[in-house]
Amino acid sequence: MKKTIRTLIAATAIASSAAFAQQPTEIKVSYQPALYWSLPFYVATEKGWWAELGLKPVFSTFPAGVPQIAASAAKSWDVGGTGSVPAVLGAARYNLLTIGLTNDESAGNALLASGAKADGFMKNPASIKGQTIVLTANSTGDYAVQSCLAKWGLKKADVTIKSMGQAEIISAMSSNNADLGGLWAPNIYTLEEKTGAKVICSGKDAGAVVPGALIVRAEYAKEQPQNVAKFLAIYLRTWKWMDAHKPEAIAMMKKFYEQGGVTISEASMKKEFDTRPVPDLAGQIRVMNRASGTSEVDGWMTKIGEFMKGTGAIAEPPAVKNYVTDDFLRMVDRDPKLKEFANRSN
Repeated sequence: MKKTIRTLIAATAIASSAAFAQQPTEIKVSYQPALYWSLPFYVATEKGWWAELGLKPVFSTFPAGVPQIAASAAKSWDVGGTGSVPAVLGAARYNLLTIGLTNDESAGNALLASGAKADGFMKNPASIKGQTIVLTANSTGDYAVQSCLAKWGLKKADVTIKSMGQAEIISAMSSNNADLGGLWAPNIYTLEEKTGAKVICSGKDAGAVVPGALIVRAEYAKEQPQNVAKFLAIYLRTWKWMDAHKPEAIAMMKKFYEQGGVTISEASMKKEFDTRPVPDLAGQIRVMNRASGTSEVDGWMTKIGEFMKGTGAIAEPPAVKNYVTDDFLRMVDRDPKLKEFANRSN
């Protein structure tokens, strides 16, 4: 009888353990809503792909990168996506790691001018000297604007900078209270379609590579490396699917953007896909490979760190090798299940 009871207890414990193991693990994910690079979080949720790898996302959203990374100090999130400028700021202030790329948003960060002034500024960029530019400070939009000014031989001191949130910039330019603004997509398209404003220079035009960053709190990365790898696999798999199913992806983008208060034309949504490439797993590992000493990403982030030092946002940029790591991408690549999942397009 005792043996039977022990057997039953053991069987119950095994069953309970198996049931517990099947419970998804919570992972706190931060992002900025209604953005191209944050769309995968929505799509993966709608498709149920988090659960396939045993994760349960709890989302927190922020209007821009600076408040997003500040929230990491309270451990309000574990992983997420953000711009490369706040990613550097996060590394300097909050020990955040950059573990991958969301997209190449060099063309998606730009300086726009009102329709009435755009042609004049493009014909004679020197005429921008003395003008006021509204932008979101310490953002990728700020980086693109400063890169454009440098391209034209202008300095930050040659213009007046006013920092505003993206919605405020759209409002200011829509009401003719500002002629020049630094925005990122899809806000660029909203302003173009709403007011006839024009892009007079993007980060890409200025030769500035503006990558988006996938980030993690260093403490969480140390405690839950497998969950970090799963997070990357889910993100990459979602891009694979979206690239293979663009009509459906664009329909989902429309819903996602509208939830965030953004309405743009289908032509502009297609432009997001056409102008902002996203490297797959192999591509991510390639641009982060330090076999020659430094990687392509190291070079991009170094320039962004120098920009931030120039703005006074940080006293000294952190050493890129201390916060940019491909360790978790390589974990995905080494794990047959995660690698297959990350490269799946169905």
